[in-house]
Amino acid sequence: MSSVVQPAPSTAPVSTPLSDEPSSEADGTAESTYLFDALLFDMDGTLVDSTAAIVKHWEKIGKELGVDPKLILATSHGRRSIDTLRVYDATKANWDYVSHIEGCIPADFGQDAQAIEGAHELLQCCDAMGVPWAVVTSGTRALVEGWSNVLSLPRPRCSVVAEEVEHGKPDPAGYRLARSQLGLAADARTLVLEDSPAGIQAGKAAGCDVVALTTTHAAEEVAQSGADWIVSDLRDVILRGRDASTGRWRVQIRA
Repeated sequence: MSSVVQPAPSTAPVSTPLSDEPSSEADGTAESTYLFDALLFDMDGTLVDSTAAIVKHWEKIGKELGVDPKLILATSHGRRSIDTLRVYDATKANWDYVSHIEGCIPADFGQDAQAIEGAHELLQCCDAMGVPWAVVTSGTRALVEGWSNVLSLPRPRCSVVAEEVEHGKPDPAGYRLARSQLGLAADARTLVLEDSPAGIQAGKAAGCDVVALTTTHAAEEVAQSGADWIVSDLRDVILRGRDASTGRWRVQIRA
């Protein structure tokens, strides 16, 4: 691998666009192409539109706990279930219980979920081109496997799940671990794709550039969290092949 340029300050994207100026589209968006060594994806809200399913899940759990589900849902997105449960019933904050209830979500509420627009296509392109990619999620492995099965999503070479890190997002440990598992240096140019403020903050703290999807939060919220680009969904992220001079992958972002 060629030498890696040191990341720029977090106030600007690490990667320099290949074109001097972003091109403008008729709908007011702009697009540029950037170079990256790998792509790291969040799961719920980024690859999977699971909001309706997750709402039903926490409504069920809230009733079992005797807690208003609205209170849980106000703070649960982008957060590990084990951290949420510690607030309401510490006796259930263990990985056996969390893995069990999350593993039931795709089976019980899979009909209420679907892949985010562009997810299948982007992941299939990653596999076809040989682009290194991983999933970094606040969900358990049981949840990741369940969504992959129900929605027929391509499977990553590696994934970092909730039970594998001591602290969940916005802690950057998950993204750092995924980068390491892909065999990349700490200063590799890595693109994180996220939807939650906690996930965006985790990606930035790990030294990555971050594309934020407005699938679960308003553009203003994700912008305030430090996202480098804001897109509607994964149709706005397009792989353009490998750059011959650097060996990195050309990624077009329509933001």
